[in-house]
Amino acid sequence: MQIDITKVLNTDILIIGGGAAGCYAALTIRERSGYSVIIAEKANIKRSGCLAAGVNALNAYIVEGNTPQDYVEYAKKDADGIVREDLLFTMSERLNQVAERLEELGLVFLKDEGGRYVARGSRNIKINGENIKPLLADAVKKLEAVTVLNRVNITDYIVENNEIIGAIGFSIEDSSAYEIRAKKVLCATGGAAGLYRPNNPGFSRHKMWYPPFNTGAGYAMGMKCGAEMTTFEMRFIALRCKDTIAPTGTLAQGVGAKQVNEKGEVYETKYGLTTSERVYGTVMENLEGRGPCYLKTEGISKKEEESLKKAYLNMAPSQTLKWMESGKGASEQNVEIEGTEPYIVGGHTASGYWVDTNRQTTIHGLYAAGDVAGGCPQKYVTGAMAEAEIAAEHMIEALKRNDTHNTQFDKKADRSGKQDTASDRMRDQVKEYNRFLGNTETIYSIEELEEAMQKVMDCYAGGITSHYKYNERQLGIAREKIKQLMLLSDNVAAGDMHELMFVYELKERLLVCLAVIAHLEGRKETRWHSFAENTDYPQKSQEWMKYVNSRYENGTLKIFYRDLVGKEGQYEHCN
Repeated sequence: MQIDITKVLNTDILIIGGGAAGCYAALTIRERSGYSVIIAEKANIKRSGCLAAGVNALNAYIVEGNTPQDYVEYAKKDADGIVREDLLFTMSERLNQVAERLEELGLVFLKDEGGRYVARGSRNIKINGENIKPLLADAVKKLEAVTVLNRVNITDYIVENNEIIGAIGFSIEDSSAYEIRAKKVLCATGGAAGLYRPNNPGFSRHKMWYPPFNTGAGYAMGMKCGAEMTTFEMRFIALRCKDTIAPTGTLAQGVGAKQVNEKGEVYETKYGLTTSERVYGTVMENLEGRGPCYLKTEGISKKEEESLKKAYLNMAPSQTLKWMESGKGASEQNVEIEGTEPYIVGGHTASGYWVDTNRQTTIHGLYAAGDVAGGCPQKYVTGAMAEAEIAAEHMIEALKRNDTHNTQFDKKADRSGKQDTASDRMRDQVKEYNRFLGNTETIYSIEELEEAMQKVMDCYAGGITSHYKYNERQLGIAREKIKQLMLLSDNVAAGDMHELMFVYELKERLLVCLAVIAHLEGRKETRWHSFAENTDYPQKSQEWMKYVNSRYENGTLKIFYRDLVGKEGQYEHCN
């Protein structure tokens, strides 16, 4: 098979990724302007992104009696100070209005007798959210001048003079490639899963906390073009129900379940209650022989048990099925817990593009929202949508004032919307696609190299096997082995367009692995137990109250540092 069809499309705004942030950005753009939009999604927007299976709560909401600044302080404390307060505050201001917009679209919110949203903890509200993604997708489909390209995998930006003018990708359905030219581009892809060996091996390796199809594509594309990245060392390791990898917050917040060891002792307060400390405590209890560890649900009422079953059906039905198969519900047995492998995800930690308050990256005209936008952790669903709204508003504003950064688009594209001839950049990319599709002399399969990558990261860069610990010597070994795998990945083969997608997912993950290794090495302290457990530097230090940032240049990842940014001292790009 070879790619023999090239399609050139023109639009005002290109959105890469049709998840929650991508869909909400499209809604904002069309409701507040007349600009045309193309959404490129490698799956199908009806069930793509982190919300594909649904969700049972909105975990970022300003409940009655709290303020946006309270949310900023919570996220800042959880990340031990390494956050962008300006980004957190501008996001937090919009959380509630975004939630109300979701209700307008048909999302079911649980309400009390007085008609108020039912809170689950101090920052969350309960929903029946199994259909949250279809609702967003249906709203997008009703919009005029919005073209949705499902099953189109974007692999590269088109950047000239540090300005984005479009992107290139291919269809997974047929032998065609796309060059999409745009005045502004929003990256709304997911974070990176599958870098490390997962909890469940073999056939069940896809059963993980974060979507296995989120491969760090947005990060990798930005890195290749020299975009500045931040805080990849703040990995996210989820504390989850064992085997099913279902969320534990539903138990901890929904019924007040405490973390207990095999002896029944509550250990969570011993280690701390931040997200990373909850994982660390579980690791230590097991290492010291007091495992397995559980969330204590024995003794809850039957009504609470039924509520839990319904809640998990909204987002992780495997946990409900496990209770049913065992013949014992949560009221009769505690739920065993474990930490997952590490992920890079800006929706929970601060990893991602270095952006200004408008969510524009250091590449002119390229914006980031949701899991790929760095500096703003604990954004979850509503926060990702809030960032998408912020980015959309600024793109509209820039286009309306005929931003001088549109000159490259003027030169390259026909604003009438008619198709144009493919660029040299496109032709070169298609040659690369066809080289993988026509390769008959490969030695290693994509899957073999992916497993090797996961083993390297697991053993030498702080995975489950090493209890999330690493040192500089191990990171050095990891770097060399990942570079070797990157070379080998240039000679893999794809039998069809679906396998071609796997080729680029492997290459994306390997590049992100390189960034993770460099960032872990760059922070000479242990600020977040388990998330970044550096045995060479086991303590944290005030000297490291700063951001670890990076830029990929000429095949080398350069690490540098930036001072912290407070709420009032808003950072804006000067390049």
